[in-house]
Amino acid sequence: MLNNLKIKLFADGADIEGMLRLYADPRIQGLTTNPSLMRKSGVTDYEAFAKEVLTTVKTKPISFEVFSVEFDEMKRQAMKIAEFQDNVYVKIPITNTKSESSVPLIAELAKAGVKLNVTAILTVPQLAGVVEILDPNTPSVLSVFAGRIADTGVDPVPMLKKCIAIAAPHAKAEVLWASTREVLNIVQADDCGCHIITVPHDILGKAWKMGGMDLTGLSLDTVKMFSKDATEAGFSL
Repeated sequence: MLNNLKIKLFADGADIEGMLRLYADPRIQGLTTNPSLMRKSGVTDYEAFAKEVLTTVKTKPISFEVFSVEFDEMKRQAMKIAEFQDNVYVKIPITNTKSESSVPLIAELAKAGVKLNVTAILTVPQLAGVVEILDPNTPSVLSVFAGRIADTGVDPVPMLKKCIAIAAPHAKAEVLWASTREVLNIVQADDCGCHIITVPHDILGKAWKMGGMDLTGLSLDTVKMFSKDATEAGFSL
C-alpha cells in the first residue's frame, strides 16, 4: 500500500536517534519538529539540539519552529533559524498566543527569502490569508492540522481539498497534512491530493508493519493475542 504513494512522507518528532534513523530511510523525504515535541523529548538547549541534528540532516528539508509570542522576537528567531542551514524551513504559527494574525510577519519573511512552514492552520480563511501574501519565489509549506480538525468531529478531507485548490496557483507552496493520528490518515492525505504528510515516529513504525496487511491474517493475530493474554492472566470461571 505504502509503495504507491504520491504524497511525501515527513517524520515528525524530536528524538534525535529516531530523527537520524528516519532521515536515512529513503521512504522519508523530510523532517519536522516543534517546541512541544522537543520538551517531551527532554530538549533544554534549542540551538544545540538543532545544530546537533543538522550535522547529519543536510539534504532533506527540516522544519524548526519559533517560540516567541511577540512578532519582533519571532522575526529575530526566524532569521536566526533560517541561517542554520539551507535545508531549514522556519515554522511560524498562523497566530500568536494573543490571537493576533501572523500574516504580516509571514509576508515580510517570505519577501526576505526565508523558507517558511506556516503551522497550526485549522480553517480555510486562515490558509487563504497566507496564500494571498506568499512570495512566488520563496518555497513554503502550509501545515493544516487535519488531526485536530477531526478531533472536533469534523471531516478534514473536504477542507484539505479546498486548501489545496486555493494554494494551487503557487508552484512553490505545498499543503501539508499535520497532526496525523493513524495510518489511515496517510491514505486520506494521499487521496485528497496533499503534497506532504508529517507523521509521528510511532505511527510510521505502525505503517511499515501493518500497511496493507491481510485482514484475515490480522483477525487471527488478534484472536491469538486475546488467548495469550487470558492464559497469562490466569483467568478462570
